[in-house]
Amino acid sequence: MPSFAGWFALAGAIIAADFATKAWVLAVFRPHETLTVTPFFNLVLVFNPGASFSFLADAGGWQRWFFVALALAISAWLIVMLRRHARERLLPTAFALVLGGALGNVIDRIRFGAVVDFLDFHAFGWHWPAFNVADSAITIGVILLIWQQLFHEGKAHDRPRPAR
Repeated sequence: MPSFAGWFALAGAIIAADFATKAWVLAVFRPHETLTVTPFFNLVLVFNPGASFSFLADAGGWQRWFFVALALAISAWLIVMLRRHARERLLPTAFALVLGGALGNVIDRIRFGAVVDFLDFHAFGWHWPAFNVADSAITIGVILLIWQQLFHEGKAHDRPRPAR
């Protein structure tokens, strides 16, 4: 049976993987340096001071602490939700992935004032915005949350209650 500590360990593993991959990229690449890996994938070092898709990247600096505070508030809520749903599977997996990703990016914002991104997928001259392990975990976690809402929410409520 899953436990709160196990879900917290998953979030910690995401943070560790994110930190290790970013440390490697920072040690090997200069900003905007690109290494072609496949015809559709590059490694490139970029710093994103904004949120997803560089939202508010040019906002003048105030967004750094706004995004740190927002991520920490969401992380606190996710920890509460992890505790509340620790014995389930899908929901706490989603919460742990989002928690680990959010905290991985918070570490960057505190250290560098921006998030380190390095995974660059592209096709036909169009590049998806560069991202990182933390962003990937957040994305997978959000997809699992949507899946939970669409296909699992309410199922326990739909079952007939036992007679008293």
